Amino acid sequence: MFYYVEGTVALIEKELAVIDCGGVGYACHTSQNTCASIRMGEKARLYTYLSIRENACDLYGFAEQEELNCFKLLLGVSGVGPKAALAILGIAPPSQLALSIITEDAKFLTQAPGIGKKIAQRICLELKDKLAKEQGSLPTGGGLVMTSKAGAGAVDAVSEAVSALVVLGYSQAEALRAMEGIQTDGTATSEELIRACLKKLAAQ
Repeated sequence: MFYYVEGTVALIEKELAVIDCGGVGYACHTSQNTCASIRMGEKARLYTYLSIRENACDLYGFAEQEELNCFKLLLGVSGVGPKAALAILGIAPPSQLALSIITEDAKFLTQAPGIGKKIAQRICLELKDKLAKEQGSLPTGGGLVMTSKAGAGAVDAVSEAVSALVVLGYSQAEALRAMEGIQTDGTATSEELIRACLKKLAAQ
């Protein structure tokens, strides 16, 4: 129903932001990262997700499209509700969360309040399986021109970065195109590659 809301930030509380759009205040449940990125009295755009249940109608909003995509993916995991998803989004930027899922770093996810080892492992397993089914197989950086210095580590970093971009909502083709022209000789980590690609995609 709502793709985004844009207006003046009227209120910021813990995991809640109210956006005044032409005199109507939209209360958006959100992450700590988004709360930290907006300012009272300033204009902001939040990408939204509307949750309609039998006894509630809640609006969730995020400063970045990638964060919204992560939120929706997390909600698709059995046992993960909005509260748990927001807690996970509060511990790191979307790029780092996507990488932790691709590398099955469940321990990293347990840093979120209320997220134990079992649910963290389930998140990694279900989302990685979902990604594999949707993409056929995890990308290996095929089609990219690697420098002569690039070794197995560089290929792994590119593969992880492309997979993480897919987790964030980009198609495999978009991720591979974004990777073109970015240093892939093994000196950059997966997270650095992801950030460089996100910056490139945002500029398009």
